[in-house]
Amino acid sequence: MCEDAVHPAHEGLNRRGLFVTGAAAALTLNSVSFASGADRRAPGREPGSKETRTVRGTLPVGAPDFVYLPVEVPEGVSELRVAYTYQKPPVPAGTQGNALDIGVFDERGTELGGKGFRGWSGGARTEFFIRADEATPGYIPGRIRAGTWNIALGPYTVAPEGLPYEVTITLTYGAPGRTPKPVYPPERAKGRGRAWYRGDCHLHSVYSDGRRTLAEIAALARAAGLDFINSSEHNTHSAHAHWAEHAGDDLLIMLGEEVTTRNGHVLSLGADPGTFVDWRYRARDNRFGRYARRIRDAGGLVVPAHPHATCVGCNWKFGFGEADVVEVWNGAYTPDDEVSLADWDSMLVASVRGGRPWIPAMGNSDAHRDPDRIGGPQTVVLADDLTREAIQEGLRRGRSYIAESKSVELTFSAAGGRGKHAGIGERLAVDRDTPVTVRLDVKGAPGCTVRIVTDQGLLHTSAALPESGAGTVEWRTTPSYAAYVRAEVRHPSTTPGLPGPPAAFTNPVFLGR
Repeated sequence: MCEDAVHPAHEGLNRRGLFVTGAAAALTLNSVSFASGADRRAPGREPGSKETRTVRGTLPVGAPDFVYLPVEVPEGVSELRVAYTYQKPPVPAGTQGNALDIGVFDERGTELGGKGFRGWSGGARTEFFIRADEATPGYIPGRIRAGTWNIALGPYTVAPEGLPYEVTITLTYGAPGRTPKPVYPPERAKGRGRAWYRGDCHLHSVYSDGRRTLAEIAALARAAGLDFINSSEHNTHSAHAHWAEHAGDDLLIMLGEEVTTRNGHVLSLGADPGTFVDWRYRARDNRFGRYARRIRDAGGLVVPAHPHATCVGCNWKFGFGEADVVEVWNGAYTPDDEVSLADWDSMLVASVRGGRPWIPAMGNSDAHRDPDRIGGPQTVVLADDLTREAIQEGLRRGRSYIAESKSVELTFSAAGGRGKHAGIGERLAVDRDTPVTVRLDVKGAPGCTVRIVTDQGLLHTSAALPESGAGTVEWRTTPSYAAYVRAEVRHPSTTPGLPGPPAAFTNPVFLGR
């Protein structure tokens, strides 16, 4: 093994290397070179031998979103291994400290949306490796071909005194090995025909920043009464090829990604296996439409996630013009979810009054680790069968409600005119002055109250449900008074003047022609 070679430190940024990738600004550092690999039998290049280089530098406040460290990879490399560290000095209260993400692109380049992506672990890992036959979770196995690879550094936040970092690259020489053909989960499970199916479409495993294995997630999903889930790792599709063994007749596993930009996160829900969606852009770059189309072209749904979350980079800044569904309830119900629910209701009002298409709501757990509860909440979808296509169609049409657990069941409908009925996500097409009866049947919500909400606001609140948790609430209106009706089932309030957290809420039923 060759001794470490220390690459000259980068004291700050070389602005001559600054460029724009067609999206977020990026910087390319000086290349890290290994000796020419033309003579594969030269000393130190025998199979199993290793070479290491170390790079040190400091990124200042205002560093670009992405800093690329080129690595000149010679012929005959069987494994690339990268480790990195960075300093986290204490900072005053209210000041952002250092956080540095990492990933890698191969010799095909770093072009936005290109084919060079080989993995991303964000800030979840301090090292990774790639070989033909295997890779660290979050990374894509495959041959280490000769050429210029790029280690991608993402300075998420930078402390006032800067972000000192150190990156160590180790190449192992030898035969390239073989890459196994990926096997993906089936797009159909054994369903119950047209029925209500429960799912959680925002989950994280060891393939990004979660702590649970895929097997643990599948087991917990079954225990939560789920019929379907969606793989949604941050900025990588590396888990797709590992889900097949965990699917079954009782659990449909769809494939996607949580596209984690600096201006909000969006779920790719149920895309084709192996679909990668780039995340290296901001709202000001006017690139999101291209990647929303990328998701749809791959058969997926575009779902902005936790749009009013308060974490750095989580607040949604791209607008909702490209959204198929919006994640209104994310994990344990918090004030930002209440803001998301109110914002979504305002969008419903604007859609019915402006004659524009509406965006359905969904809820997901965003579970990462214990004690995060998979299936808390879950989206309950009326679908023709337990297939990727049918579940997506139910979500897209808003034939769904959100529940805190499998114990909560709702039936919500409107009836009027000559025996006409409409359910969640549907329209009761009757004249504007036709009397309409709205009915909600609830199970599994003891002590909760029912709220009927329309485009005019909150119009009815029931008495608390009995200890059995079951009850029926009816309310009468006309389409001239309510363009839509939706229901909320709320726990008792814990804060004076504010409603309690929901046990469930529905997408709307629309009234009138």
